Amino acid sequence: MVINKRWAAFLVAVGVWTWLIWPRFGLAIWKDERSFADGAPTSFLWVHALLIAASLAIGTGVGVLGVKAWRRAAD
Repeated sequence: MVINKRWAAFLVAVGVWTWLIWPRFGLAIWKDERSFADGAPTSFLWVHALLIAASLAIGTGVGVLGVKAWRRAAD
């Protein structure tokens, strides 16, 4: 499958967007009063941490695919 540069740039942008948005969301979750009970992390924190980690992993994969596609795309 060949991806043109336009789609490759889109994939890179999605990867960058993921890394701009999810860490900020993570900080908001960390500061949320539902994240800790008696100093211990709650399931609210763990579920959101898992979602954030999965989203960052997927976003990284998409971004890497975009960079590879960009390098291989014809001008």
